[in-house]
Amino acid sequence: MAVFQAFRALRPTPKMAEKVAALPYDVVDREEARAIGEKNPDSFLHVDRAEMDLSPDTDLYDAKVYEKARENLKGMEEKGILIQEAAPCYYLYELTRKGKTQTGIVGCSSIEDYMNGIVKKHELTREDKEQDRIRHVDVCDANTGPIYLACRYTPELFSLVKQWKEEHDAVYDFVAEDEIRHRVWVIDNVEENRLIRQEFEKISSIYIADGHHRAASAVKVGLKRRTEHPDYTGDEEFNYFLSVVFPYDELTILPYNRVVRDLNGLDEKAFLGSLKFNFELMLMPGFPCKPVEKHCMGMYVGGEWYHLKAWEDVFEKEDVVGQLDVSILQRKVLSVVLGIQDPRTDQRIRFVGGNHKLSELAEMADKTKGVAFAMYPTSMEDLMKIADEGKLMPPKSTWFEPKLRSGLFIHKLS
Repeated sequence: MAVFQAFRALRPTPKMAEKVAALPYDVVDREEARAIGEKNPDSFLHVDRAEMDLSPDTDLYDAKVYEKARENLKGMEEKGILIQEAAPCYYLYELTRKGKTQTGIVGCSSIEDYMNGIVKKHELTREDKEQDRIRHVDVCDANTGPIYLACRYTPELFSLVKQWKEEHDAVYDFVAEDEIRHRVWVIDNVEENRLIRQEFEKISSIYIADGHHRAASAVKVGLKRRTEHPDYTGDEEFNYFLSVVFPYDELTILPYNRVVRDLNGLDEKAFLGSLKFNFELMLMPGFPCKPVEKHCMGMYVGGEWYHLKAWEDVFEKEDVVGQLDVSILQRKVLSVVLGIQDPRTDQRIRFVGGNHKLSELAEMADKTKGVAFAMYPTSMEDLMKIADEGKLMPPKSTWFEPKLRSGLFIHKLS
């Protein structure tokens, strides 16, 4: 059963929370981070993307970057921007986007649960990205960004969250520049905290929604610390990693779209002809094509939008992974027609989160005379089934929105 415990968060003072809160390090590039940091000296990106405070030619993986991150984190604490909680607490983190609200419980997951499969993954990780976050966590001596988790809440957890929000004031309440509202409550009652831990002990599976690299890196730092402290008891903070666990059915998955920069030497007519073996193809003149059901996708090429619907024999005998729309696209189009064998490394393909408009996909395709695919979003049910079966999704199968802000909760490892 799941171990999910309270912790003494290092967090912003109420008046500084909005300034500190930052998008995750991996959804902004170097130039975007620098621009944000120059406008906002209190942004947590000064910790998560500390290269912004070094020379522009500094290698992203230079030791100076991690040392600067530690220095900036320590500086925020010394200035009183961040203050550590006096006693272990859980926290409620509510995000509201376009009228839809999701509320998760913030605490610390066990690295043992990750290793024994209670915390379940559905994606592969890349070694270079893991090593970056391992060094960041180890040098900062802290988990600076929460892992985005989901599970089937017990009725008691739902009730506790609802009641606490109704009976207590939020310590943070702000609307970020992307119009997403963020609210946080501190659960500082010992009895309530005991009940939360007990309820999580009834939960058999927790799923990584977003943050596979952060999770893997946090676990490897914990194992490294165990090697460095062979007399560890298991209670040390390095045995746990910062997490926010949401009810799975409150989450919103947007599509993760694809843009390919060329047609692999084919002319437009030959390319369209190659698709008819596996898809019902319909021209959609005059407006973008947004798919409204599974096994369908929109496609933009040559100035026109098309609706593609996979023939039943393309997916009916496949397992849950093979039936994913991103799998069908890879298997029947990207690989055999467009020559993209490994989408993780091929520079001809670009992945575009579902927070971008379809008109932007078309513009990207037009620039290189390529093709864009508007996907139907993967469901949480499929994600959980794949994780339960110990299988893996293709890369870039899900785009969760809204993104959790970094800097609102920091978990110190010692």
